[in-house]
Amino acid sequence: MSDHDISAMIGRLARIVSHDGHAAGLKPVQWEALRYLARANRFSCTPSALTAYLGTTKGTVSQTLMALERAGFVRKSTDPADRRSVRLELTEAALALLPHDETQRFERAMDAISELERRALRLGLSALLKARITADGGRPFGLCHACRHFRKDARGPGRHLCGLLAEPLDDDDASRICVEQEAA
Repeated sequence: MSDHDISAMIGRLARIVSHDGHAAGLKPVQWEALRYLARANRFSCTPSALTAYLGTTKGTVSQTLMALERAGFVRKSTDPADRRSVRLELTEAALALLPHDETQRFERAMDAISELERRALRLGLSALLKARITADGGRPFGLCHACRHFRKDARGPGRHLCGLLAEPLDDDDASRICVEQEAA
């Protein structure tokens, strides 16, 4: 199989996801925003982090967020300590919608391939994504607990610390993606 064949298959999968992404009347970028916010930790639920994750413009993200707010899926709030800082939060309606995300069809399709194939796919796609993001000058957005700044149980069992931000973390934070993540 050639590199072109691999690229063509990834392109075809992306088109399938984009087509399925119109479920519930949402555009694919709106679904991507909801998926991101569902997986992001509290430091990463900002318009600028979403912009970096999607690799798009601030204008596109602004329009996306306005549409999601109008639909009742996203709520904006400001940090009392820094009124310039906007935080994004999924509403109950969004949380109820996410279990019906069409990408779950891909997850169910994974059952048709062996664990060895899934592991190889995970490693290969991870390496490819990292190479592309690096080439584009983007951020990796890895899992918090895999970051070089993560301090496991620094404040007691299940009470971790972000060494970069000097912020406490719980197990939920540690299992989410972070805009500040640097691979350990």
